[in-house]
Amino acid sequence: MRVRLIAAGTRLPGWVNEGYTEYAKRLAGFRVELVEIPPRRNMLKSISPRDYVVALEVTGRAMTTAELARWLEARLAGGRDLAFVIGGPDGHAPELLERADFHWSLSPLTWPHGLARVMVVEQLYRAQSILRGHPYHRG
Repeated sequence: MRVRLIAAGTRLPGWVNEGYTEYAKRLAGFRVELVEIPPRRNMLKSISPRDYVVALEVTGRAMTTAELARWLEARLAGGRDLAFVIGGPDGHAPELLERADFHWSLSPLTWPHGLARVMVVEQLYRAQSILRGHPYHRG
């Protein structure tokens, strides 16, 4: 399965790239790809018609890590590639929100876009560790 993180912004601090890379390489069985979108570019152009699109937004559905693991398991069974989309400072375009299959909130707080990248791949790794019975998640 291919997992893409489509994210606004192209010039982020080194710690963002290091954190993202660390967790992305831990995701066994996934082809993980980061697609950085320059400001004001239409993010919809980076989405395949077959993708299961997850729009990250503060008003989306919050999940516990266990719920995320069950959600990920269902997505794996569905067989579609995943595209997680992190918008710019103005959020997502209405067309992207319409196209999204799921709206996910990491928190009711607003996070810096770079940190959100790291948080998404870390949570996917944590959910995968639960599904595989790996001790990384001890909650």
